[in-house]
Amino acid sequence: MYTSLLGFTVVAALLTVSPGPDFAVVLRTALRSGRRAALCSALGIAAGCFVWGLAGAAGLTAMLSASRVAYDGLRIAGAAYLMWLGFQALRSAHRSARRGTTEATASPESAPADGPAGPEAPQTPWRAFRTGVLTNVLNPKVGVVYMSLLPQFIPHGAPVVATTLMLVAVHAVLGVVWLGSVTLAVHRARAVFRRPRVRRRLEQLTGTVLLGLGAAVAAETAR
Repeated sequence: MYTSLLGFTVVAALLTVSPGPDFAVVLRTALRSGRRAALCSALGIAAGCFVWGLAGAAGLTAMLSASRVAYDGLRIAGAAYLMWLGFQALRSAHRSARRGTTEATASPESAPADGPAGPEAPQTPWRAFRTGVLTNVLNPKVGVVYMSLLPQFIPHGAPVVATTLMLVAVHAVLGVVWLGSVTLAVHRARAVFRRPRVRRRLEQLTGTVLLGLGAAVAAETAR
């Protein structure tokens, strides 16, 4: 069990730091709504891992892999959600440019305690958590990876559900640590990210990345 756990930790760490929708969503949440909301988003993504882990243990991810219609349906929903998040980010950047925001000269009292003010209202912690959950749950690739990867690290004779949840917990903790580090890095550099031009460019970047990821998922479905 120890050898399996160590091997899975190495593989999960590589998967965790790979750029993807989770990173883009947490980065945008940190920029738009501050540290607390971004950490809640990271926790939501971790909760989504447990949803997929339980689904894998129950055989639902196997059903998704066997049913092309079900898999493509979930993929299309995930693509639409990512593109909607990207559109929101680009719209926020556009509004900021039109308003000629003066955040750089605003008094500290005018900004929220946990994050700089922006042209859009900051996300509440609960809404950020929900966004994290949906970003993960609507990504069928997570379920397929779990279905193909986790069984390789479950020792013969070990309880399947308990061992699966333990491995998922390892992945979830690694994800929270990594995304939490990203959140804290953004928070420490908040003086830079308060600058309207920097904020606008990062919103444009994350919006473009999310739109691109959504389009790539949609294109893969259309094949």
